[in-house]
Amino acid sequence: MTHVRTGAERLATDPALAGGTRLGLITNPTGVLPDLTPTTDALLAAGLPLTALFGPEHGLRGTAQADGSEADFTDPRTGLPVYDTHKLSGAALDEVVSRSGVDTLVFDIADVGTRFYTYVWTMYDLLASASRLGLRFVVLDRPNPLGGDVEEGPLLDPAFASFVGRHPLPVRHGRTAGELALAFGFDADLHVVTMEGWRRGMTWEETGLPWVMPSVNMPTPDTALVYPGTGLFEGTNFSEGRGTTRPFELVGAPYADDAFAPALAALDLPGVRFRDVWFTPTFHKHAGTPVRGVQLHVHDRRAFRPVLTGLSMLYVARTLYPDALVWRGPELFLDHLWGSDSLARRLDAGQDPRDLCPPPSRPAGALLYA
Repeated sequence: MTHVRTGAERLATDPALAGGTRLGLITNPTGVLPDLTPTTDALLAAGLPLTALFGPEHGLRGTAQADGSEADFTDPRTGLPVYDTHKLSGAALDEVVSRSGVDTLVFDIADVGTRFYTYVWTMYDLLASASRLGLRFVVLDRPNPLGGDVEEGPLLDPAFASFVGRHPLPVRHGRTAGELALAFGFDADLHVVTMEGWRRGMTWEETGLPWVMPSVNMPTPDTALVYPGTGLFEGTNFSEGRGTTRPFELVGAPYADDAFAPALAALDLPGVRFRDVWFTPTFHKHAGTPVRGVQLHVHDRRAFRPVLTGLSMLYVARTLYPDALVWRGPELFLDHLWGSDSLARRLDAGQDPRDLCPPPSRPAGALLYA
């Protein structure tokens, strides 16, 4: 099988695509070539003038859990300074970028195709810094693992903008990082090193590229596929499967019972089946406590609608466990995940929220690929 040529692979063979004389690479463990050579090593070997590295949430090395990162350090292999960007924006981020001394920022991180995954918002914030500081910004494009022929879910309400959504996008956005960078509309010296051979309808397996975990709770392409829907359970007191080997495919709670799986099966949702399970999270919500719930088994990737599935699961949980399911509170952030308070208001009222999810459509706007 031939593989899609990523922007990183193209830059490693044609260094002139980057421009600039002092490059800062924004990357993490997903920044690899198809043979698993780190992009950092490949660009240095190609003679590109890398002078700094920047790490997102989870860190340059990917060691941190959700909402964590790694502090600034010196990379022992390359000797390059590493700057932590997580939770920085505006003037604070500008100061870090200025201190690094770079004249060009290069972004090479794999996204998972869901609005509330944070790497594209790291790109957004650094692109904003590049615009303010007059720097060149280069995106090394990579496939959207959910494909690019479908978007699903409502647009973000700007009143609910946060680090899990800064720009009006649907929950499943159907775009590559390069397409998103163009759509953000910054007045910046922006360049996208496009892929070769990627088509919007491709599944991840069809790209021929290795899957490298984007973060510690995104172990497989199957995780990414269900995440736009089951990721909404992060905003509730249900476990979304963190602390198991199948995060986001396993969903459950100590108060769930044997009615949950049959009620979901009765909905006959497209492309997915539900299996009654017990599991014990080793950390995060309900750590060390056996919980009951379901495992999602996607049997038709093209028919599967993850956002509709997540809404359906929340509605069934609300219907079956009205006094136990919690979706509001200081530690919960369902409104920011959903991108408005419309879902929480439907749950408050005990109403079916599935009509909040419009039928899936093809992405529109500044698209780089057919």
